[in-house]
Amino acid sequence: MLTAIVLIEAETSRIPEVAQEVANIAGVSEVFSVTGKVDLVAIVRVQEHEELASVVSDSVNKVSGVRETETLIAFRAFSRKDLEQAFALGLDD
Repeated sequence: MLTAIVLIEAETSRIPEVAQEVANIAGVSEVFSVTGKVDLVAIVRVQEHEELASVVSDSVNKVSGVRETETLIAFRAFSRKDLEQAFALGLDD
């Protein structure tokens, strides 16, 4: 399973509509409205790289109101426990 995080800049007047349209794309598991340099973050989960290219290039990028995307491909997933241990390194309880 491949997981990708897609950062989406959208036209301000269409953020809710873009979010809903992206959420309806097969392969997109979640869409978040966020603060910062981008407007939306989509989580994409697919089986193969070709599917990822199809979801991002052929679908997300063609949603009306999407101005720009940046795709981050996840290498490894960490559980909450793993993350808590990583950030607690060297600290005594």
